Amino acid sequence: MATVASPLQILESGRLRSFVLPREHGAWGILLVPLLTGAAIGLATGRGVLPFILFIAASLSLFCLRTPVEAWLGTTPLRAQTPAERAIVIYAMAIYATIGAVSVGWLLWGERALGLLLIGAAAAAFFVAQAVLKKLGRNTRMAAQWVGAMGLTSTAAGAYYVVTGTLNQTAVLLWAASWLFAANQIHFVQIRIHGARLANAGEKFREGRWFLASELLTIVLLVAAWRNGYLPGLAAAAYAPVLIRGLRWFLQRKESLAVHRLGFTELAHAIAFGALFIVGFQL
Repeated sequence: MATVASPLQILESGRLRSFVLPREHGAWGILLVPLLTGAAIGLATGRGVLPFILFIAASLSLFCLRTPVEAWLGTTPLRAQTPAERAIVIYAMAIYATIGAVSVGWLLWGERALGLLLIGAAAAAFFVAQAVLKKLGRNTRMAAQWVGAMGLTSTAAGAYYVVTGTLNQTAVLLWAASWLFAANQIHFVQIRIHGARLANAGEKFREGRWFLASELLTIVLLVAAWRNGYLPGLAAAAYAPVLIRGLRWFLQRKESLAVHRLGFTELAHAIAFGALFIVGFQL
């Protein structure tokens, strides 16, 4: 006689991870690298690390909360169907919501970090806009990812703010700089996917001309930010590896696309960017 799987059995299965952990692997890097970058630059002021720990807890719990909520509402193809699966989804929502509420509450009332309300409202607006763009179909998929990245990279400004207590030009600059990097990665991954079968430079140029234009625009923006004193030159140089990576693609011969390898390579680029940006900003 068949028995209903227990929540513990579901917990041990690979299916559970899809209910309780975000499946967008690239989103983890877009969230965490800006968070750590903003905190590392802000911690140079010598403030304590407790607000940063609380901000990490709040960011991760709210980021993860969306996955079980979507599974519960049935807004994604993966839905909780059995009583055990629904129980796991409810447990996950309760845990994430509790951690997020306690962390945010402590930051707002205990640390008086009221500026997080402004950052959070802006991030929420970007996530709503992303949801709208997703509804419009495949043609707006990359635009939706760019807009969603605006919400995720807000952790750069948030982390800097909670460890310094100041929501200033630097916080906004860190947010913008993190988004510019993330937008480049999103665009490059899409180009690699759509251009996997292209054999020569001419075909690649026709497919990737807008990506090439975005690379040149990024260089112009970085030079302008450096020349006007908004961004240290060494911090601007942290973009060099990904800009070179993008330009090299146009000159490389046809190669097979390994999606998982591409994901790990882009994660390595993100980590390297964060480290170089922190060093360049501090020096």
